Formats: sequence, C-alpha cells, structure tokens
Amino acid sequence: MKAVIQNEFGNADVLRFAEVDRPHIQEGEVLIRTAYTSVNYADIKKRNGAKGKGKFPMILGLDAAGTIEEAGRDSPFSVGDRVMAFPSAGSYAEYVKAKESLVFKIPDKLSFEKAAAMPTVSILSYLLIHEIGEVKEGDTVVVHSAAGGVGSMLVQMSKLAGAESVIATVGDLGKEEYVKELGADAVCTYDTFTDITTDKTDGRGADVIFDSVAGEVTGKSMDCLALYGTLVQFGNSSGKAGVFKTSDVHSSCRNVKGFSLGTTRKYRPERLWPVAEKVLELFSTEKVKLPIARVFDLRDAALAHQLVEGRQYEGKVLLRV
Repeated sequence: MKAVIQNEFGNADVLRFAEVDRPHIQEGEVLIRTAYTSVNYADIKKRNGAKGKGKFPMILGLDAAGTIEEAGRDSPFSVGDRVMAFPSAGSYAEYVKAKESLVFKIPDKLSFEKAAAMPTVSILSYLLIHEIGEVKEGDTVVVHSAAGGVGSMLVQMSKLAGAESVIATVGDLGKEEYVKELGADAVCTYDTFTDITTDKTDGRGADVIFDSVAGEVTGKSMDCLALYGTLVQFGNSSGKAGVFKTSDVHSSCRNVKGFSLGTTRKYRPERLWPVAEKVLELFSTEKVKLPIARVFDLRDAALAHQLVEGRQYEGKVLLRV
C-alpha cells in the first residue's frame, strides 16, 4: 500500500511517499481503508522530534475516516461500515488498523471529508468544554489559537454551552472575520488579550481560559483569570513550558487543569464513546461546523505540513487518500 513515512526527525522534507506493507489486524482490531486523514499540530511536533523518541520508519497521523476492510468474527463492526477512528500506528496511509474501542460508526449523510476533520478536534473540544472547563451559562471564555481546528470548535461549543462572551486570540488579525463568524464576540492578538479581557469583564476576568499555546501565554492567562476561574492547559504549540506560581491559585480559588486526548485514548478510551455520539449529532444537525482550509493528496503531505507550520490557514487541513 501507499503511505507517507519518515526515517528521521526533521522538517517537512523528511516525509516520503512510499510503498509499505499493509497492516495485519489482531483480535479486537479492525482494518480500515482510508478515505481522508487530517493534519494536526501534534503531527508536526512528532515529525520534528518534539514529542520524544520515534520508531522508524514512522507513519504520522492521529485520525482517519473510511470503510471497514477487515473485522474479527465477534467484532461490533462489519466489512463496509463507514467509520472514523484513531488508528494505532499512524493514519497517513491507504490502510490503517485501529482498536475497536477507538472506532466510531458515522451516519451515511456525513461525508468522509467532514468525518476525517472531526475525531481529534471535535471530541477533544467537547471534553474540554463540558468535562474539564465545565463552561456554563453566563461565563466569559477565552479561546487561544481560535482560528485552528480545536479553536474553531471551542468557540462554537462555548456558545452552545451558554457562554455569554467568547474572547478569541489569533496570531494574525487577518483571521478576525473568520473567528467572528464562528461566534467570537471579540478577537485579539496574544499581546492584547489580557487587557481586552480585563476591560470587557470590568476587571473581573475570564471564567474559563483554554490554552494550547503555553509559554508566556500561560502567565498572561493567569493575569486575566477570574476568582474561582479555570485555566485549561491542553497543549504547548509554542514549544515552551507555561509557568505560574502556587500563590496564583490558592488564595484566589482558581483552578489549573490539564488534559491530553492522547493519554485518554490510551488509558480511558471508554470516555470517548458517548462524546463521539454527541459530536456526531452536533455535526449532523449542523449546530457546529468545521471549515476545511485545504485538502492535499496524500503524496503532498509535506506541503500540508508546511501550511500548518506557517499557520496561514483557518479551520482544518486534510489529506485525501
């Protein structure tokens, strides 16, 4: 089968379109013929070695949508089922294998293209909103990196959860119109969000802040987090650790919560099933949307990575397999 592999860490040039062996499934797994897969920022970090050691040759990719090609005798899935999944060993390939616990049937009316954009960003966003950040009616919410895939979902889901005001940060104000169309009430840069949040809440601060950037953004977020507020830290796209002091939280009764979808997939996959059903319903009823920024052919994965690294896109970047 065709796949995109890498034999060393490095920039996008290390990605190679190659012929590799088709995966063999074991008990409790299914084989999926991939229609589309998505490019997540985590793929960039894994490609360049920022996420630790790699076993080469390595196939990147967290999620995929396609059709069941093989399934076990007692599997809840059948050949021909349309699914989205979190594959076990990368998704930039014509065929991928996945544990049954990380595979979700999709309705016929949902395209593979839309389904491939969903798993990581939509399931993660729903968990962040409802189980980690616990956004409630009347809250002021700050969403960092709001024009990306997860940010696009967090803005919309915050509003659906009843947030009174969503303040979104972007690296380029050229993305302001896009983010406002998703429901953001104010759009600002990382240099100004602290002052804008403080001003728009009459000095009270935000109730919930979603931070996937870390670095100095974490400290700035603490500067505009309300008493009893919650800072949700779920990434570090800046490549730097966020820093705060214990005195920043105990006397103000504020919370700092961390969450990793990768950890949850590995140790508590059962948490994802009910969430997948809910986000599929949200997409099917068009209560949320996830604009597709670009679709590249699988062989052009390096170009897709360059686009994502340059952050000159809005929504989700896909690979057509």
